[in-house]
Amino acid sequence: MAYSTIFVTIDDGIATVTLNRPDVMNAWNASMAAEISEAFTVLNNDDTIRAIVLTGAGSAFCAGSDLSGNNAFKAGTQDMKEKRKALAFPSIMPWELRKPVLAAINGHAIGVGITFPMSCDMRFVAEDAKIQFAFVRRGIIPELSSHALVARIAGFSVASDLMLTGRIILGRDFARLGLASEALPATDVLPATIARAREFHKAAPVSVAISKKLLWEGLDMPVSEIYEREFSLFSWICEQPDATEGVMSFLEKRDPLWSMKTSRDLPDLL
Repeated sequence: MAYSTIFVTIDDGIATVTLNRPDVMNAWNASMAAEISEAFTVLNNDDTIRAIVLTGAGSAFCAGSDLSGNNAFKAGTQDMKEKRKALAFPSIMPWELRKPVLAAINGHAIGVGITFPMSCDMRFVAEDAKIQFAFVRRGIIPELSSHALVARIAGFSVASDLMLTGRIILGRDFARLGLASEALPATDVLPATIARAREFHKAAPVSVAISKKLLWEGLDMPVSEIYEREFSLFSWICEQPDATEGVMSFLEKRDPLWSMKTSRDLPDLL
């Protein structure tokens, strides 16, 4: 896969997608959004990929939207699909993938540089990175479902504080508020994130895909509904070969050999 604004590396089933405009602190533009979407789609359909890590080249993760053009926020069309493309919205979001997506926020993350990783399944952040939902200070508003995600992850008061003021906080505070799994020295962020991604080798890919789907659905689904949906999927997975293999490998004290693939074996219930 050859791209101009990102690059993709794969090692032992872990794909690392790196934002690659370090000369402008990986500022986000329409080309980057399109290339990330393309890479995510390809990786999502590859059964050899167990997890995806998103990070930035150089010292920053992403400094936000590229504001070098005077019409950066003008879509110039009424067609919503074209407007999303013009406004550099990705066509597929991390929460839509069947694979876990982990953000390694290795440096400053501003604007879309933080709202996009908020849609990942986990975040690890550089403790000294500057984090800013800067939108209201640019005369616009946060996007990519961040009004729901930040409030549901960290609470309404935290979301109001960060998103209505647009103030800067450091990565260590971002993690303290529960918005990241861990804050680390910048040089440790990517290795720690990849190490966590390797944990998915021990888990059944179809089980992970189903559980991820339920976690995201559970953000806005009543407990009684998630209970019923979860039970239906639990009943189904218990009858599948990976469930048998999981029990047998545990009893035989060996690594499991998962046979089910997310590309072909997900239930109709999803």
